[in-house]
Amino acid sequence: MSKTLVIAEKPSVAQDIVRALTPVEGKFDKHEDHFESAHYVVTSAVGHLVEIQAPEEFDVKRGKWSFAHLPVIPPRFDLKPVDKTKSRLAAVVKQAKRKDVTALVNACDAGREGELIFRLIEQYAGGAKGGLGKPISRLWLQSMTPQAIRDGFDNLRSDQQMQGLAAAARSRSEADWLVGINGTRAMTAFNSRDGGFFLTTVGRVQTPTLSLVVEREEKIRKFISRDYWEIHAGFAAQAGEYLGKWFDPQWKKSDDPEARADRLWNAQDAQAIADAVRGKPAVVTEEAKPTTQASPLLFDLTSLQREANGKFGFSAKTTLALAQSLYERHKALTYPRTDSRALPEDYLPVARQTFEMLAGSAMGHLAPFARQALQDNYVRPTKRVFDNSKVSDHFAIIPTTQAPTGLSEAEQKLYDLVVRRFMAVFFPSAEYQVTTRISKVAQHSFKTEGKVLVKPGWLAIYGKEAANEVEGGKDGDKGQPLVAVQPGEQPLAAHVDPKGLKTKPPARYSEATLLGAMESAGKQVEDEELRSAMQEKGLGTPATRAAIIEGLLTEKYMLREGRELIPTAKAFQLMTLLRGLQVEELCRAELTGEWEYKLAQMEKGQLSREAFMQQIAAMTERMVKKAKEYDRDTIPGDYATLSTPCPNCGGVVKENYRRYACTGAGGQGEGCGFSFGKSPAGRTFETAEANQLLRDRRIGPLEGFRSKAGWPFTAEVAIVRDEEAGNYKLEFDFGDDKAQESGELVDFGAQESLGPCPMCGAPVYEHGANYVCAHAVPTAQQPTPSCTFKSGQIILQQPIERAQMTRLLQEGKTGLLEKFISNRTRRAFKAFLVWDKEAGKVNFEFEQRDSKYPPRKTVAAKTGAAAKKAAKPAAKAAAKAPRKASTASGKQPSAALAAVIGSEPVARPEAVKKLWDYIKAHNLQDPKDKRTIRADDKLRAVFGKDSAGMFELTGLLGAHLG
Repeated sequence: MSKTLVIAEKPSVAQDIVRALTPVEGKFDKHEDHFESAHYVVTSAVGHLVEIQAPEEFDVKRGKWSFAHLPVIPPRFDLKPVDKTKSRLAAVVKQAKRKDVTALVNACDAGREGELIFRLIEQYAGGAKGGLGKPISRLWLQSMTPQAIRDGFDNLRSDQQMQGLAAAARSRSEADWLVGINGTRAMTAFNSRDGGFFLTTVGRVQTPTLSLVVEREEKIRKFISRDYWEIHAGFAAQAGEYLGKWFDPQWKKSDDPEARADRLWNAQDAQAIADAVRGKPAVVTEEAKPTTQASPLLFDLTSLQREANGKFGFSAKTTLALAQSLYERHKALTYPRTDSRALPEDYLPVARQTFEMLAGSAMGHLAPFARQALQDNYVRPTKRVFDNSKVSDHFAIIPTTQAPTGLSEAEQKLYDLVVRRFMAVFFPSAEYQVTTRISKVAQHSFKTEGKVLVKPGWLAIYGKEAANEVEGGKDGDKGQPLVAVQPGEQPLAAHVDPKGLKTKPPARYSEATLLGAMESAGKQVEDEELRSAMQEKGLGTPATRAAIIEGLLTEKYMLREGRELIPTAKAFQLMTLLRGLQVEELCRAELTGEWEYKLAQMEKGQLSREAFMQQIAAMTERMVKKAKEYDRDTIPGDYATLSTPCPNCGGVVKENYRRYACTGAGGQGEGCGFSFGKSPAGRTFETAEANQLLRDRRIGPLEGFRSKAGWPFTAEVAIVRDEEAGNYKLEFDFGDDKAQESGELVDFGAQESLGPCPMCGAPVYEHGANYVCAHAVPTAQQPTPSCTFKSGQIILQQPIERAQMTRLLQEGKTGLLEKFISNRTRRAFKAFLVWDKEAGKVNFEFEQRDSKYPPRKTVAAKTGAAAKKAAKPAAKAAAKAPRKASTASGKQPSAALAAVIGSEPVARPEAVKKLWDYIKAHNLQDPKDKRTIRADDKLRAVFGKDSAGMFELTGLLGAHLG
């Protein structure tokens, strides 16, 4: 019997599909990597299993990142498995190639990225044919409830319907590869011309996003604050006092962006007006009119991320993860990765069902409003909510008809935010009475604006706090409730005071405001209706914006301080380079917004894939050409002058693109020759750091440096005298190691010990970039070290605070540390640091987690009822007994390999680990290139040669595991 293979994006979605189909399809049997029924096989990816790469003949390895090998524009793209998910890919491909599988259903997430994940898997499975040739259908899910899944299977989309989205998905992926690879390699090649390796990453979306942040910071730095004055008055009416603010009725906008009708630019004018009106009666005119305020539109992902950042401080990444969990795991929200803020026109019955669910829910603070909406028939069709023209692949984020349980505190906060917005959009507008009062005293006008909430409408859902926000006000600003003035009454200006203020620079971006700027391609559009019309030209997509921001933070282009995003010196240097090279394609938000618009056109079949990729290739060639042909000595830019003089001659030290250099006593000449690089080992000095380095001749320890092989390291940096050159130079100082080699005595007299050394019991202190035992370095009390205990103050980019090291020394274990970065995968991980007595060093211990999956069966000796019967006592025994490493899947090492790692059967990952233990124990890594392993006699028999690269090891072992 022929079967249909359903490929979901994640295992949890595959399980949801099976649960939804079981009532109509019948029983599914569970296998190790798939589920199977009479008509369906259901399996899943785990995100991207395949990625694109240049064919071998066109690829350029990192060691050859030079202009001679650029640009890289391959005529086609090959595919390669993502390393960490190779086994999952093999399992999916195996099912796809089955002869009884005659059709495929793409059940990956409903969007561009989900389309790409499936298309690349299907292409990879087909090998040289470029596909399997089996019919393809598309499951398009907006909600993860069982009924929504069954409805999706009843309305599968055809492969032809998805061709536009598939073309856009491939084009986006290939365009990002071309621009990212060529841009990064070209800028790295340019920055590494004088030696070293200065990795300079750029991207089609990340660099224009960074440009927004840098441009804002430049405005802040260049901003010159100006003094101005406002005049505030208190008027005594019979019914009480009201406040007013002076303004010029004749004022008109000018070229001065900081001018306002209520601002005066000198104190004398302000004081003169205050003195002229104080104690005098006012002639009052008043205009009152009703006004309404509609609720905000439904959430799309970007607006939800902005709101959650502003209200709760959630990062965009956190909000996306929470929304995805509420959609996927709890089935409580509709699909979150959407850029739409409307619902389909046929969704009205579902909206009513959702209100019915909310009316009967346990959310006591919101259920009464849901009941009110149903009783008063608020849930009715309106173009503001139900509009097919504003719904593309996905509709707005709203609650589903399924009431969630077991939400975390953060999930509950986000769910509550979405529910309130969903309910509010159906409620009537809030109604206000807005009064504008002009009090004229001796030809001077004072304005008072009052806004009184008459009917709360949708604001009732948000409670008193929201009402107070719109009602509140002071000093005559809009919002204050006004006391009445009788006809003909002339209130006295009882007190009038000039108020001195200063103009403020624009605010730094928060994640909320940066998301808004990305959405509108840098154009600051506050009106949300206009902003939604510009979304198609935004930077990135709702699904990718959080990852773009996190990537800039990870690459140290930006820092997060509180809720502010602050660009680093590395970011300014990159922008200086791109502007100087006139590579505007990489830093203009509007241009990248145009590309996103073209991809959206491609999805609709209005632009060909070929035309778009030709434009991207042409832009890539032009970008590399400009960098390659740049022939001036330095890049023009807005550079700093350091406040600390040259240590060699006392001249002025100025910044240029590559260095801080002495420019002589007048600051205009060539100076004495003293200079130091701005970005030693790939880490760029902030101006303040460069000043401190010159002033103190030392700074650090600093993290973020990278060796020539690309590995991160931490070190102090010092300015030292070079007697041979007769000048000063910059060098790295790795702390106590150098002191120990030189025999220089260390004095810990001024320090307080962190605790006893776990090796010898002597006190442990801070020293250089490490925590060290007092007996591990030469001291006056013990000139010859007798202990080896030392642990870094920064380990894998995770700072180890004094309190944590004290805890380790006293209890044997730190608290859970969350910011380690793996050297191998570059991924963050969490771990405890523990004292490993057997190894005699500080090691990692990982958090124990209860698995939600049962242990895999390794022996299939019994089947059917006998297997079930035997499984129960076995499961109990397994729960009680400590887990042992299984050798059921191990392979027998060859005699040559057994001489290195032992003769026990072993799985390949464990064999690689044991091999590395041997390499490190025998110090076989080449000191000049840690990626090269020098073979001793035993390893020569395994390698078949005198040396091997670290990335060859797994392949070489394969021949020795039978």
